[in-house]
Amino acid sequence: MTDTHKPAFRRVMLKISGEALMGNTAFGLHPPTVERIAREVKSVHDLGVEICMVIGGGNIFRGLSGSAQGMERTTADYMGMLATVMNALAMQSALEELGVYTRVISAIPMDQVCEPYIRRRAVRHLEKKRVCIFAAGTGNPYFTTDTAATLRANEMSCEAIFKGTKVDGVYDKDPKKFDDAKRYSTVTYDEVLQKHLGVMDASAIALARDNDLPIIVFSLDEPGGFRGILAGEGTSTRVHG
Repeated sequence: MTDTHKPAFRRVMLKISGEALMGNTAFGLHPPTVERIAREVKSVHDLGVEICMVIGGGNIFRGLSGSAQGMERTTADYMGMLATVMNALAMQSALEELGVYTRVISAIPMDQVCEPYIRRRAVRHLEKKRVCIFAAGTGNPYFTTDTAATLRANEMSCEAIFKGTKVDGVYDKDPKKFDDAKRYSTVTYDEVLQKHLGVMDASAIALARDNDLPIIVFSLDEPGGFRGILAGEGTSTRVHG
């Protein structure tokens, strides 16, 4: 991408799962993988794009699996929210090692480690070209980090959500299990909901649809993928109205 090309978006939300930070390990954080993703974020930040991030917590603790094992759901969800704060701090550390100013902003106040969520302050950070990592989900149990990402993307006036996954888009069935799986280049919000395509949970899709916020699904495992997709290159699926 040459300097004469302007990126298609001025402000975006990057949503990744906690599992994306595990690398090839079975649990927790894999520092080289965290650093690789941080470099991807920096490459887009260097284009002048304002970046919001939401990272899941499934590599450390997943509320739903906790409640499935008999734990009270609300407690399990709060534990999952705390896991997202740990991931956000790891990503902040990796980004700042690369010289990218970053703020972790938590929906659950914990002043010693990160800022509380105040919308106007977060917008100001973005205007100052700081990466804002929103942690602790929405601060409420029963809501996923997908919903949190869509909520924050709307509040921050992001122009799109980039969902980094293990595959290069949305398929009609699991491409890792079925050789004949077909990838959609574009798909509507309603099709995602009706066909249970599993892009994000239903609450997140409905919130994106109601605010006409496009979701671009791409592979985070593809080196340079985030920057490439932003430049209109590579393979992805666009979810839209």
